[in-house]
Amino acid sequence: MKTDEIKRLYEWIQSRVSVGDGNPVAIVFAEPTAADFTDQGFEGDALHLTLRADWWPEMVTDIVETPEFAEPGETPEQILEYARDVVKEYVAKRLYT
Repeated sequence: MKTDEIKRLYEWIQSRVSVGDGNPVAIVFAEPTAADFTDQGFEGDALHLTLRADWWPEMVTDIVETPEFAEPGETPEQILEYARDVVKEYVAKRLYT
C-alpha cells in the first residue's frame, strides 16, 4: 500500500472511534466489516493487512480500554484522541515500510 492510502485507511478507521454515553468515559469502536472496507474503496490488501491480521483484535481491545489508562481529570475529548492515536500507532507500525 502507498503512504497516502495507508493514511486514508487509518483516518477512516479513526473516524469509527467515538465517545460513548455515560460516566465514566467509554470509548466505542464501530468495528468495520469486510463490506465496509469495500464500500470505502479499499482493495483486498487493506483488508488482509488489517481486519484479518493477527494484531487487529489486540488493537480493538486497546482502543476500547483506553479510558482505563487515562489520568484523572482528562476530558472525554482527550481520551478520544488517545484512542484514535492507538489506531494510527497500530496501522503505522505494521503498514509503513
